[in-house]
Amino acid sequence: MLEFKPINIEQHRDLCVQFRADSFVCSFGSADRFYEEDGNGADRYLQWLRQRTAEIPNSCVHVWKGEQIIGQMEMRRWKHDPSVGYVNLFYLIPEFRGQGLGQPLDWYAANFFKQLGCQSARLSVSPTNLAAMRFYLKQGWIDLGQLEDAPEVHYFEKTYETDGRC
Repeated sequence: MLEFKPINIEQHRDLCVQFRADSFVCSFGSADRFYEEDGNGADRYLQWLRQRTAEIPNSCVHVWKGEQIIGQMEMRRWKHDPSVGYVNLFYLIPEFRGQGLGQPLDWYAANFFKQLGCQSARLSVSPTNLAAMRFYLKQGWIDLGQLEDAPEVHYFEKTYETDGRC
């Protein structure tokens, strides 16, 4: 039903920016933090995305349903511990939210991280994004609380079983 294909940044750059900006709206009520004070946040984001896709293939993917791109995922190793995965973005366009399509994204991430040898993963989420908070808890992520250096977000963690289950 869903396909996960590596992002073609040159072909879908505007869509990538749109999705990432909307994720900031969902989390913080505005995309201002994404675009940054100088207005060059989108360019810096695309540069970051190019670097990520070059470093770890399949770490940044678009979610396809038929011929339509309905979402985006961005993943990497956690900067503090390379044995831990980190999800930068789980994103579905609004008309596909709340339909159970988030679970395949979570499964894709689990398989991706297990292939990298990670036994757990982390992500950050704004507690004002109640739908995301509920989704992560339902999928077995554990809320580790606020970040010391960014109290407006919470760390979540998910541990993967050694027998291949999450």
